Amino acid sequence: MSVDAAEGLMTEHDHPDHPRFDFVVVANRLPVDRVVDGDGNASWRTSPGGLVTALEPVMRETEGAWIGWPGGTVNDIEPFDYNGTWIEPMPLSAQEVEEYYEGFSNDTLWPLYHDVIAPPSYHREWWDSYRTVNQRFAERAAQLAAHGATVWVHDYQLQLVPGILREMRPDVTIGFFNHIPFPAYGIYSQLPWRTQIIRGLLGADVIGFQRAADAGNFQRAVRRLLSYEASGTTITVPTDEDGKVTSGSRNTKRPSGPTRTVVARHYPISIDALAYERLAREPRVQERAAQIRSELGNPRTIMLGVDRLDYTKGIRHRLKAYGELLAEGRLQIEDVSLIQVASPSRERVETYKQLRDEIELTVGRINGDFGTIGHSAISYLHHGYPREEMVALFLAADIVLVTALRDGMNLVAKEYAAVRYDNDGVLVLSEFAGAADELKRALLVNPHDIEGLKDTIMTAVEMPRAERSRRMRAMRKRVMEHDVAVWSRSFLRELSPYQLSRGGTDLLAVVEARPGAADHA
Repeated sequence: MSVDAAEGLMTEHDHPDHPRFDFVVVANRLPVDRVVDGDGNASWRTSPGGLVTALEPVMRETEGAWIGWPGGTVNDIEPFDYNGTWIEPMPLSAQEVEEYYEGFSNDTLWPLYHDVIAPPSYHREWWDSYRTVNQRFAERAAQLAAHGATVWVHDYQLQLVPGILREMRPDVTIGFFNHIPFPAYGIYSQLPWRTQIIRGLLGADVIGFQRAADAGNFQRAVRRLLSYEASGTTITVPTDEDGKVTSGSRNTKRPSGPTRTVVARHYPISIDALAYERLAREPRVQERAAQIRSELGNPRTIMLGVDRLDYTKGIRHRLKAYGELLAEGRLQIEDVSLIQVASPSRERVETYKQLRDEIELTVGRINGDFGTIGHSAISYLHHGYPREEMVALFLAADIVLVTALRDGMNLVAKEYAAVRYDNDGVLVLSEFAGAADELKRALLVNPHDIEGLKDTIMTAVEMPRAERSRRMRAMRKRVMEHDVAVWSRSFLRELSPYQLSRGGTDLLAVVEARPGAADHA
């Protein structure tokens, strides 16, 4: 498509009040949280999430824009600049929160994409709301994107945005990253709107997944539903003359007309490992870690679980194994303590309400059966913590239990490795978490196998110091060398040829030109 044609199409979505940006992030949530003080005054602070940390250098160097929901149903928040990033709030009505977010995103897609650990719900009105909200996000991205801009869309809540945006703005480069698993076709095929979502994702130039298996599952879905040619990490997508996706034919594997090449592969996300290590080395954090051990009575072994309160995290399996080890006398109550941090999550969804009740009953039963006046078997904490407190908990913990039944990555595992600069501690890690592909020196476990989980916990408890050190050193090397900067650059590197071919800014070159970028090369 010519530049003139692209400029003409771009003005179709123009708005005099909207500035233009070479880099636009589209995510369900904003990178900032709205805070209201006791006097009712609202302010903003940076969100603690890994995605915000990952994209901060790109946003800073490109002075980009971020489109997202500010949370709640406050609809009168105007766009604003925050530390060089243009914040574009996308309001949701109470009905959209219920149907698009709590409904289709978290009660249809989330359980389906996590191997139907809980049964998904299929409601047409939820799907209609999902389409409507995705349309609005795409329209806003079309308004904010400069000619030849790069738009990076994130996660399962916005899978239709790439396809809608491609129709509006074929001049832009589009990336999509799926932070959760993508299920095998036998599971994905249950979704009534399976083809529409695949077409939506294929509007992107690069589609990223956490694991190679997830990318393979997506490619198989493309072949089964659309019969497009998929070879290696590339998919050939039929288009019209302007590069827009056409309907194609399930009977035509080699289209005779124009095509686009879409890359679909894995880019495992990571953390700002150096920042975690620096925090762990601060004296006040080390003092807090010692205080935590003291408050627990200085037991021989402290185990730690850190999760959102979600049925995919395997908290019930972890508690069952721990309770049985106490009952069998393989663990002695005076020698061990389990801290379970379970931060609140989706508390208006019925499945999550039931999960919280079940876990709290289990914790109460184990504490009642095995606790003493001076010592509880489990310290259960149903709230979130700031990063500094979490680092202190990691330093205090001899063993971290990550027993997810299905997880795209699980950054807790990587955070624990980054914090343990002393090369001590043991990570018990579910083989169903994406982190298992990288942290191969963890004690890998199938959390459904309760006996196997119990034996693995005992192996961790009894592991000699020298072996703990060897394992942790290897995991730390992986996490430090493949940090969040490497993740974002690897994705931008894949997008770079598309950006250059459309006359856009090569964002990778911009980021790598900043001082200190060579430290991550």
